[in-house]
Amino acid sequence: YKVKQGKVPSLHARNQKRFFRMDSLGEAYLPVTLKAVIAGKQSHKPRRKIEGTRPLEEKVPASLLVDIQAKLQEGKGAGYVRWAKSFNLKQAAQTLLYLQENNLLEYADLEERTLSATDSYHKMSAEIKSVESRMAEIKMLEQQIINYSKTKHVFAEYRRLGYSGAFLKEHESDILMHLSAKKHFDKLGIEKLPSLKSLKSEYAFLLSRKKELYPEYRKLRDEMKGLLTAKANVDRLLNMENQLHQHNGHGKDDKVM
Repeated sequence: YKVKQGKVPSLHARNQKRFFRMDSLGEAYLPVTLKAVIAGKQSHKPRRKIEGTRPLEEKVPASLLVDIQAKLQEGKGAGYVRWAKSFNLKQAAQTLLYLQENNLLEYADLEERTLSATDSYHKMSAEIKSVESRMAEIKMLEQQIINYSKTKHVFAEYRRLGYSGAFLKEHESDILMHLSAKKHFDKLGIEKLPSLKSLKSEYAFLLSRKKELYPEYRKLRDEMKGLLTAKANVDRLLNMENQLHQHNGHGKDDKVM
């Protein structure tokens, strides 16, 4: 939606020819009514489609909308104007549309969905990281097995010669490679080396699993981002309103004193 400032805010949907005023949608969408819904003082009663009218692509704001422009009209002074200007009207409209499209008309629902989506994303992310970690381990193990096999005969000869210094000097790189591979196996607690064939088979399975997980991972990531953004915007609006009320309260006390 686009938002046009005025005495009463007007909204414009994508396939709509002109702006429509919020008060033209009935009492359920008056700024004062929406404020009461947001405050939890009453429930939202969506407008019913009238027979013979075109479908409302221009669905109206639901209970989590904080109507900034309407608040500006209430004449609460410069402090309130600064509060309202700190939040972009277009951003508020985009948040509203997102909440509507996802049927998140109550704060508790938004909070629950956000927590659930974040938890699902982190679980999926952890699984993918586990798969990627194991894939990296397999690649390293494969290389160490190859190095070990390639230098095995050199080290055997080095040991047969009683760990000759001259032989070590001549074949130092191969011997160090062999010792490094053995150290790696010991660190992993491997007593019997797995075959390269079995490692390649496991790697292929993990790669396939990773490819299966990524579409769902991206979906969960995008869902989480959308919910976190919407919740952050709603929290910001509500928090600014609370801060304003506190500020106005202190201001009154100071004036009395």
